[in-house]
Amino acid sequence: MPGMAERTLTISSLGKTFSVTGWKIGWAIGPADLVNAVNRAHQFITFAVASPLQAAAAAALSLPSKFFEDLQMTYQSKRDRMLEVLRQTGFRVLKPQGSYFIMADWRGVAPARVTDDVQFARWLTTEVGVACIPPSAFYQQSDKELGRYLARFAICKRDETLAAAAEKLRKLARL
Repeated sequence: MPGMAERTLTISSLGKTFSVTGWKIGWAIGPADLVNAVNRAHQFITFAVASPLQAAAAAALSLPSKFFEDLQMTYQSKRDRMLEVLRQTGFRVLKPQGSYFIMADWRGVAPARVTDDVQFARWLTTEVGVACIPPSAFYQQSDKELGRYLARFAICKRDETLAAAAEKLRKLARL
């Protein structure tokens, strides 16, 4: 769109791009004034990044384009498989367009005694053996209700891990 380049800031991180959760190394690309504003805010949020992680980030960002193309295809395949499993199990899923997390409404799956996302995450972990993240933790206090009936599933796992989770989740459909 005309004029968007001057108003667009692209923000990403090593943790998201390379599936190394917890590696708090990121970047902002865009017009100098926007990047400078991010840098000013950032100095009050983060104070240090481990030197070995910085070296790993530099190496990772030098990988050939084929790596990123293969990574995208791999995640798309994992996403599509897990979307289908969740749908078959009774979840109403929100199809992610660029994430390795799937948000799913669990109300068609959980027992009546489960009334919010935190209870659902505990129930799913202890009774079914599959972990999910209660997304209300990501909402402001005034908006926590928006995540109440959702679960966040990570697909950035080994195929064997996803297959085991799928097998356990499919049992829910038979309950």
